[in-house]
Amino acid sequence: MSPSDPTSIDRAAIDAQYDPSRRVESRQPFTDWYVRESLLTRESLEGRLDIPFGPTPAETIDIFPSKSPGSPVLMFIHGGYWRAFSSKEFSFVARGMVPHGITVAVMNYALCPQVSIAEISRQSRAAVDWLRRHAREYRGDTGKIFVAGHSAGGQQVGMLLSGDRERQGTADAGRLRGGIAVSGVFDLRPLQHSWLQPTLQLTDALAAEQSPLLHIPTRGAPLLVTVGGDESEAFLDQSQRYLTAWREAGFGAEYLAQPGLNHFEAIYGFADPESVLARASADFVRSHA
Repeated sequence: MSPSDPTSIDRAAIDAQYDPSRRVESRQPFTDWYVRESLLTRESLEGRLDIPFGPTPAETIDIFPSKSPGSPVLMFIHGGYWRAFSSKEFSFVARGMVPHGITVAVMNYALCPQVSIAEISRQSRAAVDWLRRHAREYRGDTGKIFVAGHSAGGQQVGMLLSGDRERQGTADAGRLRGGIAVSGVFDLRPLQHSWLQPTLQLTDALAAEQSPLLHIPTRGAPLLVTVGGDESEAFLDQSQRYLTAWREAGFGAEYLAQPGLNHFEAIYGFADPESVLARASADFVRSHA
């Protein structure tokens, strides 16, 4: 039985597949890298930090403007299984993308179990709506907004793409231009039987509601999917299933292989404008802006 099969209730097998920490000696070096590279980014790039975009304290966004007015905007949503990290550990995404003429907005959100994943999805929508109104103040084009996310953030990218065209209509100025999902989880149902369940508190209804794979829209934006080659079978399978579903619906979808990288390293390339990930992401944004 596939490790991403929602009917599987082998707790040990699910934990082994969905806990990336079990595939490395320690996750601390990767977390330290995020913190160090993000600090260097905030020291080297112009940034506007902790801008409120919603009514709760956690709803803030850090913006790193491009040097060119009217640039495309890439909103990044961090991972951490909806229960860890903040925007500050992921400022480094801007260092790889701003040199390509892209304004980067790193979103912060409230964490489980204080809030539900559905509330996090609401906050992601609120951040996009805020950028639609205010991106111009930070040299961004309000009609050229893209979203990117890693792990749990990849799930949020899927949720945004699933609802955006239906909610905003078909006018180019009123929709997301595309999404970049890195090592995402697109079917949450296996996590109901994982070590995460006490924190995530997924009911059958909530797991289904928050699974982008179950909500492929009728009008879809372009999608770029990437995953580390050294990730578990479940993470590889989740990305491939989502990519296939997007393509079968008739939408544009690209796949970027990242051989030799684990789950934590799959976003390292965002810190280097010359990396394969940064160049592919910049090309994707430019081609659909």
